[in-house]
Amino acid sequence: MNGLALLIPLALLLGLLGLAAFFWSVRSGQYEDMDGAAMRVLIDDDEPTITRSSSNGPE
Repeated sequence: MNGLALLIPLALLLGLLGLAAFFWSVRSGQYEDMDGAAMRVLIDDDEPTITRSSSNGPE
């Protein structure tokens, strides 16, 4: 029973912290554009990316 006296308030505290973090994320706008990142993945770039190596060529 002594263990429950510690674990129940600890569980309630962690639940309230999670709820507070969720409400903070909603108020700060984390969930405003849920489809934007998903649609940006599907957009194909027209120009290929050119990478240059730092070496001067084959040795």
